[in-house]
Amino acid sequence: MVAALHATGVWKVYPSGEGRVDAVRGVDLTVQAGEMVAITGPSGCGKTSLLNVLSGLDAPSAGSVLVQGDSLFDLDDDRRTRLRGERLGFVFQAFNLLPVLTATENVEIPLLLSGRPGHEVRSVAWEALASVGLADRADHLPAMLSGGQQQRVAVARAGGHRPSIVLCDEPTGNLDSVTSDDVLSLMATLCREEGMTFLIVTHDDAVASRCDRILRMRDGLFLGDDASEEA
Repeated sequence: MVAALHATGVWKVYPSGEGRVDAVRGVDLTVQAGEMVAITGPSGCGKTSLLNVLSGLDAPSAGSVLVQGDSLFDLDDDRRTRLRGERLGFVFQAFNLLPVLTATENVEIPLLLSGRPGHEVRSVAWEALASVGLADRADHLPAMLSGGQQQRVAVARAGGHRPSIVLCDEPTGNLDSVTSDDVLSLMATLCREEGMTFLIVTHDDAVASRCDRILRMRDGLFLGDDASEEA
């Protein structure tokens, strides 16, 4: 089976004065379809630098990243942008919802960008909101929703076009512990029932413990790959 995401020998090096900073040092990573995987570690360990490479936002200094078997950085800019729009979803700490658009309209944006036929977009967006328990909030503006509900919309937006993998950067960072647990339960349900795949960068061990596997990072390297006790 082709992995949802496969990275080999990834390095990310930044110039620093007359020297350099090795933010990511030869990392290997495989995430299979339907998994929920956490990358955790202290600030400055390389988590965000790695996520930026895996998401195609930043080219690696060395190494390769494959999304469903296609090499992300062997593509030209236009094809890489198209692949990112079709096969990757993103959830951030900030909800990043457009305030003048309803929940449904926010979810529709990546569907339209991915080339989904216009007549399908509204029904697919509604189904995505229904899958996160917000069918009755579909016509609400973000300001009318709680923080947890806004992050649910963000999850629906990230997964509505059924990407190969959803990449999450501190997705519960702005939520209280109860709401955080609710969002993580939602992600686990989407993995189990919808076959979705999540890679979650977090500094919170409580968040990591909800995932199937935990990759612990320090100084640009993975220290280990552990099965979560809760999972």
